[in-house]
Amino acid sequence: MTLILNMLISLPALLLTLLALWFGMQVVAACLPGRTPTRDNATACGRLAVLIPAHNESTNMIPTLHAIHSQGLAGLRVLVVADNCSDDTAQVAKNEGAEVIERSDPTRRGKGYALDFGIQHLTAAPPDTVIVMDADCLPAPGAMARMVKLATQTKRPVQALYLMNNPNQPTVKSRIAKFAWLVKNHVRARGLHWFGLPCQLTGSGMAFPWHVLQGVPLATGEIVEDMKLGITLAARGYAPVFCEQAVVSSTFPANDEGVRSQRKRWEHGHLAIIWNEGLPNLGRALLNRDQNLLFMALDLCIPPLALLVMMNMVWLIVASIYWAWLGSAWALTISLIGMLITAASVTLAWYKFGRSVVTGTDMLRVPIYMLSKLSVYAGFLFRRQTTWVRSKRDNEPK
Repeated sequence: MTLILNMLISLPALLLTLLALWFGMQVVAACLPGRTPTRDNATACGRLAVLIPAHNESTNMIPTLHAIHSQGLAGLRVLVVADNCSDDTAQVAKNEGAEVIERSDPTRRGKGYALDFGIQHLTAAPPDTVIVMDADCLPAPGAMARMVKLATQTKRPVQALYLMNNPNQPTVKSRIAKFAWLVKNHVRARGLHWFGLPCQLTGSGMAFPWHVLQGVPLATGEIVEDMKLGITLAARGYAPVFCEQAVVSSTFPANDEGVRSQRKRWEHGHLAIIWNEGLPNLGRALLNRDQNLLFMALDLCIPPLALLVMMNMVWLIVASIYWAWLGSAWALTISLIGMLITAASVTLAWYKFGRSVVTGTDMLRVPIYMLSKLSVYAGFLFRRQTTWVRSKRDNEPK
């Protein structure tokens, strides 16, 4: 009985420590000198289409369209999919010089359906490369040319560095959320790239050689369609490549409703895809000896940063109680190592990349931030979000 209890307590501790170790290795690698970057004078190659799925974006997308056109790319085709819109999104996009197609299907809602609709439309005159850009996302100057060049060179999907900005007068929670986003999309992706490994797709600023998208199931109701698409492409031999020099950005919503909706969708979707895609693809990668798929699936299994810290803390407490009860220190030792690795990794990521985002005082308030996330994780267990819900924009009426 004692042996069984030891295994039941130690195994989760070991798994959490392994995830913490892989997370820590990514952070350390991100702090090392980067690999040779894409040249700043990169130029786009061949025919390029920018695909923008848009649901009730109207004037929100005007800055995005301006930023895309200002890239100065010859022969650029901008396609907006006005998906189940009840506003003037289609007309606004046309006025800004975009090609527009409209989709209406209230029973099949979500970004994946809009992407599939757009790709099917492009099939009549296929481009060489497709860039997917969210309707509220801004590409930095030269970003699109760099993405296209790297996609052309590698013949693989390319993920730009996708960053989020805070609204005016950000709260402590929003600053910590921005730091967590920075760790996920920049620090970890940079670390993976240093190892020569693929990164996750993050939803916007994604470039695809046309042949890569052929036969890929896009029309799904998956609420984190980017993660799903990334692991699907990796399993097909097209693991995404990170392009740190191409930057795209968006802004967190300031209204509470939009913040809650957005974070619930991201975190519930991430947790669900760990079970549905991360774990099965770990086994598939080992069976097929596929290194790219293996490390991408392992990376996918790392939970959101707040939850990773929380899980390590909880299991450290459980292991401490078990040690005090039966005197077995194995689980406690493993949990303590995992907690120390996690804490040191987060601190290093903050010191090297996050001090301009959150202050040292903000970092001391992280436990309060984690407590505020408990309802999100409880909701995953009892009221899981499984359908796509658009986050409320700040300029929309209450």
